Amino acid sequence: MADLYQALGVDRDASFDEIKKAYRKLARELHPDVNPDPKVQDKFKEITAAYEVLSDPDKRQKYDLGGDPFSQFGGSANFGFGDIMDAFFGGGGQRGPRPRARAGQDALIGIELDLHEACFGCDRELTVDTAVRCTKCSGTGSADAGKPQTCGICKGRGEIQQVTRSFIGNVMTSRPCNNCGGYGSVITSPCSECAGDGRIRSRRTLNVKVPAGVETGNRIQMSGQGEVGPGGGPAGDLYVEIVELPHEFLVRDGNDLHISVSIPMTSAALGTHVTIESLDGPQDVSIKAGFQSGEMITLKGLGMSKLRGSGRGDLIVHVEVQIPTKLGKDEEDLLKKLAQARGDKPEQVEIHRRGKHEHSFFSRFRDAFNR
Repeated sequence: MADLYQALGVDRDASFDEIKKAYRKLARELHPDVNPDPKVQDKFKEITAAYEVLSDPDKRQKYDLGGDPFSQFGGSANFGFGDIMDAFFGGGGQRGPRPRARAGQDALIGIELDLHEACFGCDRELTVDTAVRCTKCSGTGSADAGKPQTCGICKGRGEIQQVTRSFIGNVMTSRPCNNCGGYGSVITSPCSECAGDGRIRSRRTLNVKVPAGVETGNRIQMSGQGEVGPGGGPAGDLYVEIVELPHEFLVRDGNDLHISVSIPMTSAALGTHVTIESLDGPQDVSIKAGFQSGEMITLKGLGMSKLRGSGRGDLIVHVEVQIPTKLGKDEEDLLKKLAQARGDKPEQVEIHRRGKHEHSFFSRFRDAFNR
């Protein structure tokens, strides 16, 4: 008998995982579907037989003690078809009956918030429609709290095995039991409410606490409030996604807020006070004499709450000076007298170095605001 460890290229103290890895690698190279050479087929039979012995603790021990591990099989190699499939497709899933109760899926719901709610946080009541555990059968799926009965076809294994002969020996194939669906048990008297699924659809109300400072795209995780799984399995999570509604006057930029106001040129020249809208109520803003169009006034701490950290951003006031496009005779005369008094000349032009009058942020802000 050839050395089985040598056939797979592993040491005598190799672990099961090392043996399985070595077999998979060789099986991919030597399988008849890949290489039909008769000599290669003999080699494939050899490594398959070696794997069948070394992957079984009892057979491996018998082999290590000098016994014939194939004696009980009449000299033929009897191995699982799943092992060959594992070699090619990286399988290795759990054998046996699958659990009737399985984890549920996560759920997603969106809520709309105005800017005030997003800034200061709020409590919201949500109506969600998800799968919940059936109260009539407590999630078992059986009527009258009866227990599922062991499947008479697969005897509780959840799968049916069949042995067929092939050129490489006896091949054992497994498939899920059609009678029980692979569960290994059968619900003989399904619950009339959930039809044996252990869950039903239900509309319910939840309260969610929205933290201060959220914005569009943020998600709030509510553990265990998602879909209950089949068989009354544990529920997934519910994710609440924030959608922030636009404000009539304020524009958000991260933690800062922006607002645009316009004042007459006389107010800009003489100075004035204006009242603006903020999330904290009306605010009085002083505009100094000689204010230039496009300048900004920053109101500290009147922006958005910071979601991660303390404090708030700023409220930035963008001021535009209105220049009249049409003048009456009296207005025109007054402006001419003002120009004479100031010594202004129509042809007077002052050229500034680049950077002094760059395209202002206010202009970019106003363009975005007016889209």
